[in-house]
Amino acid sequence: MQRGPNTRAVCAVVAAALFWSSSYAVTKRVLEDVGPLSIGAIRFTLAALLLCVLVRTNRRHRPARPDARQRRQLYLSGFLGITVYFVLENVGVDLSTASDASLIVATYPLMTMLLELVAFRTRMPLPRVAGVLLATVGAFLVVRNGAQVGGGPRWLGDILLLLGGVAWAGYNVLGKRASTGQDAVGVTYYQTLAGAAGFLLASLLEAGDWRTPDATASSLLVYLAVACSVGGFLLYNYGLRRMTSSVAVNILNLVPVFGAIGAVVINGESIRPAQAAGGAIIIVGVALGVIERGRGTTAKPDADEAVSPVAA
Repeated sequence: MQRGPNTRAVCAVVAAALFWSSSYAVTKRVLEDVGPLSIGAIRFTLAALLLCVLVRTNRRHRPARPDARQRRQLYLSGFLGITVYFVLENVGVDLSTASDASLIVATYPLMTMLLELVAFRTRMPLPRVAGVLLATVGAFLVVRNGAQVGGGPRWLGDILLLLGGVAWAGYNVLGKRASTGQDAVGVTYYQTLAGAAGFLLASLLEAGDWRTPDATASSLLVYLAVACSVGGFLLYNYGLRRMTSSVAVNILNLVPVFGAIGAVVINGESIRPAQAAGGAIIIVGVALGVIERGRGTTAKPDADEAVSPVAA
C-alpha cells in the first residue's frame, strides 16, 4: 500500500498555492503606481537574479549544462510562458478584477491537457472530457458576469486572461520537451532569464509613464518576485518531490479559492452569485479532469518536473 504525502510536503504545496493565488490581488494594487509591462520587467528581473544565485551556489548534484538546442527551447518557452503570458495577465487584471482572474486561471490546467492531447496524442478519458466541458461552462459564466457587471473593459480583460491560458499551455508543453536531463531550478532559471529580457524590452513602451513607485508598491513588487516567482516554485517543487503529481495538482485547486478570498480582503471586491457558481463549476471540472490520474497510480513522484514560477 502506497504511503500518503507527509505533512511538510502538503504544507509546502498549500503555501505555494497561497502565494500564487495572492499574485492577482497584489498585482491589482501595484498597477495603481506601475504599468503592467514594467511590473513584469521588475518582478522577473529580480526573480532571475535570485535564481541565478541559487543555480551558482547549488554545486551539489548539478546537472550538465543544457545543449544549444535545449537552451533555445527553454528560452522560447520562457518568453511564451512569462513575457507573453504575463503581459496578457497583467493587462487583463488591469481591465478586469482579481477575483475574475483567480477563477478563470482555474481552467488553465485543462487547456494544457487539450494541447497535450494534440501535441503528444495522450489518452483523453471520459472524466477528463467532462472536466474540460464543465470548466469551459464555468469560465463562460465568469466572463459573462464580468461583461454584464463591468462593461466592455472588464469583458475584454476576461478574454485576455483566457488567451493567457493558451500561452501558458504552450509554455508547459514546450518546456516539458526541453527539460530532459535538467533539474527544475535550472530549467526555471533559463526560462525566467528569457522572460525577464522580453519584459525589459516591452517595458520600454511605458518609458514615458515611468515614475518611482511608493513604498507600498515597491514592497509588493519584491513580494511578487521573491514569494510568487521564486518562493512559490521552490515550495511546490519541494512538495512535488514527496508526493505524486495528481495529489499536488488537487491541492493546487485551492488557488482560485485563495485568490477570490484575497480579492475580497485586499482589494475590497465583491463576488456575485454568478461568479461563485462559475468558480464552483470550474473547481468541479478541474477535479474531474485529474481524478482518473489518482486511480491506482503507482508512478513515482516527478522529482524534476518543470513548473511555472507563478503558475497559478
